[in-house]
Amino acid sequence: MTAHFAKRGPVAVITLDNPPMNGLGLATRKAFMQALQQAEQDADVRAIVINGAGKQFCSGADIKEFGTDLAFAEPNLHTMIHAVEHATKPVVAALHGLTMGGGLELSLGCHYRVVAAGTQIALPEVKLGLLPGAGGTQRLPRVLGVEPALNMIITGNSVPAEMLAQAPGQKLFDKLVPSAETLLHEAVAFAESIADVRPLPQVRQLPCAHPQGEAYFQFARNMARGMAKNLPAPAKCVDAVQVATQTRLDEGLLKERDLFLDLMMTPESRSLRHLFFAERATSKIADVPADTPLRPVQKVGIIGAGTMGGGIAMNFLNAGIPVLLLEMKQEALDRGVATIRGNYEAQLKKGKLKADKLEQRMGLLHTTLDYADLKDVDLVIEAVFEDMGVKEQVFRKLDEVCKPGCILASNTSTLDLNRIASFTHRPQDVVGLHFFSPANVMKLLEVVRGEQTAKDVLATVMALAKKIRKIAVVSGVCDGFIGNRMVGEYLRQAGFLLDEGCTPQQVDRALEQFGFPMGPFRMSDLSGNDIGWAIRKRLYVERPGYRFSGTADKLCEMGRFGQKTGAGWYDYAAGKRDAQPSAQVNQMIEDHRKEKGITPRKVSNDEIVKRLVLALVNEGARILDEGIASKSGDIDMVYIAGYGFPIHRGGPMHYANELGLNQVLTAMRDFARNPLDDAEFWQPAPLLQRLVAEGKQFA
Repeated sequence: MTAHFAKRGPVAVITLDNPPMNGLGLATRKAFMQALQQAEQDADVRAIVINGAGKQFCSGADIKEFGTDLAFAEPNLHTMIHAVEHATKPVVAALHGLTMGGGLELSLGCHYRVVAAGTQIALPEVKLGLLPGAGGTQRLPRVLGVEPALNMIITGNSVPAEMLAQAPGQKLFDKLVPSAETLLHEAVAFAESIADVRPLPQVRQLPCAHPQGEAYFQFARNMARGMAKNLPAPAKCVDAVQVATQTRLDEGLLKERDLFLDLMMTPESRSLRHLFFAERATSKIADVPADTPLRPVQKVGIIGAGTMGGGIAMNFLNAGIPVLLLEMKQEALDRGVATIRGNYEAQLKKGKLKADKLEQRMGLLHTTLDYADLKDVDLVIEAVFEDMGVKEQVFRKLDEVCKPGCILASNTSTLDLNRIASFTHRPQDVVGLHFFSPANVMKLLEVVRGEQTAKDVLATVMALAKKIRKIAVVSGVCDGFIGNRMVGEYLRQAGFLLDEGCTPQQVDRALEQFGFPMGPFRMSDLSGNDIGWAIRKRLYVERPGYRFSGTADKLCEMGRFGQKTGAGWYDYAAGKRDAQPSAQVNQMIEDHRKEKGITPRKVSNDEIVKRLVLALVNEGARILDEGIASKSGDIDMVYIAGYGFPIHRGGPMHYANELGLNQVLTAMRDFARNPLDDAEFWQPAPLLQRLVAEGKQFA
């Protein structure tokens, strides 16, 4: 967790060594400054190379120091860059692997840069609601040109070094070498070749201008605001780069720093930084050690070739894992394979997939009508009808045919995983893998841990989730797990609002203005209103006192199941997804109110948003109290990755923290006094009450 000094002839080599990303933590910064001073004072040293240990040059700031005083303690990154830039001997940065954020900014302070092919270059700070704060907005435009530099900064996306090295007039790289294996040797040789060149080139001395000046920056600012209307950082990046074209570098650095600190205090940046850490924490399970041995997963079986099964299969095919797809009838199997190929061909037409990759992936797909063929798979996932009787038949058969140690997974979205596991003689091998639809697109994977699920099974599927590029969140067993249990309360509140005077359009509009991509009624139409109807029918039996608005049942009795039937809460023209208000539905809602003797009232958008969002918060707090979720950040990731909760608000639990939990408690107590609402539900969760009493927040 430091930096090392070594000499190769007349060249000093300073190696950043803070695994795994060589983050510039305080200990590393101190060691680097000592090594730089040693190189400056050694009369035999004529040039200096800065290198990164392992597979990366440097990712920038050490994430363990985010939000602490250590991040700004001296020597800070600005001090390091100033020392490098004003060194009396030439300093060469040897870049490989990932060169991002402060690592790239450090290299821009160097006099020369040698880069290995395959290196990924990025300034990703905008993804944390920030802008580069150590000269990135001032120096990158000087070496790359204003427009390409600004594109990199406002998107935060990484760019291959080869692409940047070919840019006309670029001064970012002085030499591109073919591989990271020879990089240090080549960088040292390059350093020797320029050891006596004076004056030492400095990026700060390069010109920076755009021919259209103010007109270009106003256009860029408008584009940035249009693409990220709820996030202030992209537009501020434009402001900072514009300053680079108008002032000397030292003045630009001061302005950049002011903008950086302003952004750091915004709720949007707090939300994005929270999500950054929450996503990384989802894989940490308290009682499952990081070194838990994993079961090999070299072949996957999937039962059901419908929309969900086919989508699940694509995740594994994309990762290069062979899939055996099982169906009961050949027609269903053929239809499923055709859909998978059709999805890949659509990607091919859009230029997102090459023809050889398409055939390679389809070549990994095998099919069968016989359960016995699953005998050698390492993991099998059922994606059959959401009915316990059907699940029982499947798991009894899997228990019979699958080899010992095979992981048996259910894609159930609501059913009792412990009961499903009881249908086998190996409950330790059973786990829930709840993919979200469309499974080949949605990032969320709820990993449901049964009472007897083995730790190595849990560790294996969490590692596999990373391989197939999913955000995996562990849930305990309850009705609906984390996501659907909470969304049930969200939708129930939406129904009560219809009873009280809202239209579906008003509720949806309020939630969409809050930042959701679609409101609850448009969402229900998309997923299918019959799904919720089936769940309510079950709950009417299991929880007879549990109350819903009757409007959703009446909608389904009218045959309005959503987009798939061309009619739901909205009307849909044939072949189109545009939701049009339905006079028939609005009349049904009015008639329902009259039946119940309800006089409609005017409901504000603020009340709509608070009731629906705080319903998520209260149920989320109960889920935490019960141990269904282990961390509030896990709940936030479920809602960000699976339900479209606006990222600039950080997820429901973080949003409650931003509101203030005392204010949340007060609002819930107000809602409980509404005679048309569910007073019992609005009794604040015990955890919420404890946190307020102790002056704490969700962790």
